[in-house]
Amino acid sequence: MATNKTNSEAAVLEQYRVSLENVKNQPTISSLLDEFGYTPEVIAVGESLFANTLQVYTLNKTEDDETSAAYAVFNQKKSELAALYKAHRKKAKVAFRNEPVTLDLLAVSGNLSGAHVKWMETVKKFYAEVSNNTEIKTSLARFKVTDEEISQAISLITEVETARAAYLREVGESEDTTQQKDAAFTKLDVWMSDFYAVAKIALEDHPQLLESLGKSVRS
Repeated sequence: MATNKTNSEAAVLEQYRVSLENVKNQPTISSLLDEFGYTPEVIAVGESLFANTLQVYTLNKTEDDETSAAYAVFNQKKSELAALYKAHRKKAKVAFRNEPVTLDLLAVSGNLSGAHVKWMETVKKFYAEVSNNTEIKTSLARFKVTDEEISQAISLITEVETARAAYLREVGESEDTTQQKDAAFTKLDVWMSDFYAVAKIALEDHPQLLESLGKSVRS
């Protein structure tokens, strides 16, 4: 059976596990399928495919969890920086409302881009200009923009960039293991589909035994 949206991967793996376990441990099933070519050696091939699929499935789940955790860190750091920058940007617009050149220098004129790279470029320019220009820093100090806050923002910029790099690294690793998982499932699905097709014939006189392979049988 092929995996689809109505069957979770975990449920499919569990059915396959039960099938491969019981084809070995139920004597009648084992004997009848052996006659149709599913010898212990052939069953071992299926078990190997299953083991590999389970391994990459578990790894993919781990990578997905790590990606979520990395995104949470990135999102938190960016939110902290965004809140600080929003307050400082607002104050800068008031402090230099009659100085268009300074407003442009701080990149606070016009709308703020929502795209991350462009947004970060704007934020970094703002704090670079503020930290390197005593006059601008002094003017902002009147609006309670302290040296501590400026230092905090600059530190957060580094933390955001580090967190985003970590997040994107996890995304790449997750996508790689997803491809491995999908490829493994494809091979296992094909093998199990053939297995079930033969099992239905081999157990034609014992239809209820198909239940032992995880296949529903009408009463």
